[in-house]
Amino acid sequence: MLTTLEVLTTVVVGVMVGVEFSVAFVMNRILDALPEDSGQLGHAHGGRMLGRVMPFWYIGSLVLAGAWATAGRHDAGTGLVVTAAGLLILSVVMSVLLLVPINNRNRTWTPENRPADWKRQLDRWGRFHYVRLAVILAAFAFLATALTR
Repeated sequence: MLTTLEVLTTVVVGVMVGVEFSVAFVMNRILDALPEDSGQLGHAHGGRMLGRVMPFWYIGSLVLAGAWATAGRHDAGTGLVVTAAGLLILSVVMSVLLLVPINNRNRTWTPENRPADWKRQLDRWGRFHYVRLAVILAAFAFLATALTR
């Protein structure tokens, strides 16, 4: 049972990292290259769509890591799992305090009602997203390493 939990946790966090990597290095670049208002509309749609899914994914990943750390508390890699869980907590805190407020504004914007500084706000979200991506990538690396212990 523990092995299943270990693999499931690693896969769930790994796929989350892949999605966030794709947002940072693929989707945002595609959206930013679209003509006129299309990119901003795409960002707003992505914010609405992923804004519904990601809270469950982030919290679910944290719960899985916590369950792994608890169930495998006597295993050699437990410290790595606890570190990963700490990083996942940091990613949730970052999301709630830094990224979600910008996303909540962005997802309601249209070309008619967006603020004058909308590009600056999206750039700020992007910088925070890069940092959060580094945090969850590190968590994934700790989990993958713990899986081999």
